[in-house]
Amino acid sequence: MTTPRVVVAGGHSAGHIEPTMNFADALRRLEPTAEITALGTLRGLDTTLIPARGYPLELIPPVSLPRLLNRALLQTPGRLRDSVRAAEAILDRVRAEVVVGFGGYVAMTAYLAARRRGLPIVVHEANARPGVANRLAARMTTHVFTPAPSVRLAHATAIGIPLRPAITGLDRPALRDAARQRFGLRPDGPVLMVTGGSQGALTINAAVSGAAAALRAAGVQVLHITGPQHVVEVPEGDPADPPYVVLPYVDEMQYAYAAADFGICRSGAMTCAELAAVGLPAAYVPLPLRGGEQRLNAEPVVAAGGALLVDNADLDPTWIETTLIPVLTDPERIAAMSAHASAAGAPDADVVLARHVLTAVAERRRYPASR
Repeated sequence: MTTPRVVVAGGHSAGHIEPTMNFADALRRLEPTAEITALGTLRGLDTTLIPARGYPLELIPPVSLPRLLNRALLQTPGRLRDSVRAAEAILDRVRAEVVVGFGGYVAMTAYLAARRRGLPIVVHEANARPGVANRLAARMTTHVFTPAPSVRLAHATAIGIPLRPAITGLDRPALRDAARQRFGLRPDGPVLMVTGGSQGALTINAAVSGAAAALRAAGVQVLHITGPQHVVEVPEGDPADPPYVVLPYVDEMQYAYAAADFGICRSGAMTCAELAAVGLPAAYVPLPLRGGEQRLNAEPVVAAGGALLVDNADLDPTWIETTLIPVLTDPERIAAMSAHASAAGAPDADVVLARHVLTAVAERRRYPASR
């Protein structure tokens, strides 16, 4: 069989780009000769994150769908036509055999271009509430994959979300001591990991730092990842107190996961998937935007008993003191929640999706007349 030629489309945000790149890595592990080309735009993080992962990036004109009746909406059909034509030219040039989309503006264009070229379309939706592009594409193909059975999308099969091997292969107990030493934490005693995602979260930062004295008094160590744009002031404690470590960013999150016993964080799709994969229980604080999408991401692991859920408006130092600290200081409860979180994870989604894509390529080669 000659080299599979695959075009991937999932750009703009890290939530789209990360599973796209994780899938691409898995495909290369299964088929090292695969030629993988990423579609993207100058907007968002495409030009930063995709080349850093070692994949060629082809740019197309960005097209978003305005939600208001205005001049931008009237100009959308023409912009979309131009973007699709640009994507078609790329598909022709790289001799694409399949298009794999992960949602977002770039994926919409890629799906339409693939349909016009008669190419197989494979769709992966990471979120509990599918976006417009994937809802449309799910009606163009039967190759549709979601993170959980509860996600409503035509022709869908639940496989989880493609994650990095550094996460899916993480042995938290084995790495625990080294990870704690890496961050200046003590080898014994509970550790709370705090993160608001790549940009941080003001509400989470304020609530946890405001409860610093109570956490220290309860013997809880804290690894607080604030986000690069945030500064957290933590009152100085006694040298004998449990450490409260503040960092703006952690590049290799598997070490943070290994050091921690519990997390408090937003409930983006990738965060929920990673914590479930490594069996780290957490208190999820959904971002109060996008129609409650983040709450839906967290609900499966919460229902399984592997996490707590707290509204952004309810999160404050008092909640940390009265609700979270009793959990953090109960080793048996943390162990049970860890087991429930692990049961909700799907660590092999990257390989499962890669195998489906290779199958789609093989079927297209076997039955070229059915394009």
